[in-house]
Amino acid sequence: MMAIFKSDLMMYLVCGGSAFTISYMWADRALAWLHKRSLGQREEVLRLMSLMFVDTSRSKVTWMMLLSSFGLGFLLFLLLWPHFGLGVFMACVVTVVMWSIPRIIMESLWNRRCNRFVDQMVDGLTMMANGIKAGLSPQQCMERVQQNMPNPISQEFGLVLAEIRVGASLAEALTNLANRIPRQDVQMFVTAVNILQETGGNMAETFQTIVYVVRERQKIEKKIEAMTAQGMMQGTIITLVPLALLVLFYMVDPNYVKVLFTTTLGLIALFVMFTLQIVGGIAMRKIVRIKV
Repeated sequence: MMAIFKSDLMMYLVCGGSAFTISYMWADRALAWLHKRSLGQREEVLRLMSLMFVDTSRSKVTWMMLLSSFGLGFLLFLLLWPHFGLGVFMACVVTVVMWSIPRIIMESLWNRRCNRFVDQMVDGLTMMANGIKAGLSPQQCMERVQQNMPNPISQEFGLVLAEIRVGASLAEALTNLANRIPRQDVQMFVTAVNILQETGGNMAETFQTIVYVVRERQKIEKKIEAMTAQGMMQGTIITLVPLALLVLFYMVDPNYVKVLFTTTLGLIALFVMFTLQIVGGIAMRKIVRIKV
């Protein structure tokens, strides 16, 4: 008996010492990771909102992120009371997931805005090419685009013209435009204008060539989207089926799935399931997404 007690005591000491050592060595990195995954994403959200010309304050974004993560997690915990284990597990899952939701939403809106800007370049560059043929300067052509076309191209060209008025050169203003809209078609437009400003050349013909390239690229992208739509839908359905079945079984017979939320092994199984579902969904999405 004493030997067993001593062996158990030694095991507890070894496990406790190992846990203390690992916590001591990785505490800074763990705290840095938690900050980066929570409020650390606030700067990225603010940057994206600034790029989309959305006027906001740091405090509003902070409260939005806190309420969308910790607030919803705590609310879900209260709704699931008195099921303490289930409430803690679901609250932690919701909190961790909602940490990244504001950034994901802003990135989606920003990408949509960039894509819309590229779509508007076809009409905008056609208008600029006609203006160049009529003897107007690139700045005057951009003013025509700003006045006659909707956002976001009107906002972006307006900012380019505002930078020129306060002393920036056309090349610097267009370079800033390329940094705000990181798309290949925009880079091509900016590079062409900057080169032609220094070396000379037929700018109207260059704009027409860029318009042709943008149109052909859009045709290829639309064709690829149509061909990969089935794969995207299959990946989405496969990812959501386990969660839908879990909800269905819980509604039909709660005792059948209650063990998943009331036992340690069940919580581990749920964590592994959610992790594998997320990893599998991301992998399938990367496989079917083809960049042109």
